[in-house]
Amino acid sequence: VQLQASGGGLVQAGGSLRLSCVASGGTFSNFAMGWFRRAPGKERECVTAISRSGSSTAYADSVKGRFTISRDNAKNTVYLQMNSLKPEDTAVYSCAVTRSRAYSYYTESKWYTYWGQGTLVTVSS
Repeated sequence: VQLQASGGGLVQAGGSLRLSCVASGGTFSNFAMGWFRRAPGKERECVTAISRSGSSTAYADSVKGRFTISRDNAKNTVYLQMNSLKPEDTAVYSCAVTRSRAYSYYTESKWYTYWGQGTLVTVSS
C-alpha cells in the first residue's frame, strides 16, 4: 500500500487547511486510517483516526471541535479538515493505514503498517 499526502502549507493562526491522503495498492475500504503529526522536538501523536466505513472517529483532545476526519472510499482518499489553526498545530502530518480488524479505529501508532511521507503544516502567529 502506498500513501500520498498533500495539502500542507503555511497559514496564519485562525486559518484553515484541508489535507488529503490517497491510497493505492490495496482495497481502501478494508483499511482503518489515521492522521498523525510530529512537531519539532516532540513525539509523534495521533491527531485523529477513522474506521473502515467512516462511521466511527476519534480525535485528540487538542484538536476536538477544530479538526474533522472523513473518507471517500470511492476515491481511496481520507481527508483532514483543519479549522481554527493554532501555532501549536505546526507539524509534519502523516496518514497511515492499518489492516487490523480488532477494533473500529486505532489511535496508537503500533497498529499501523503503512505510512505516507508526510506534509508540513506551518501556522504563523
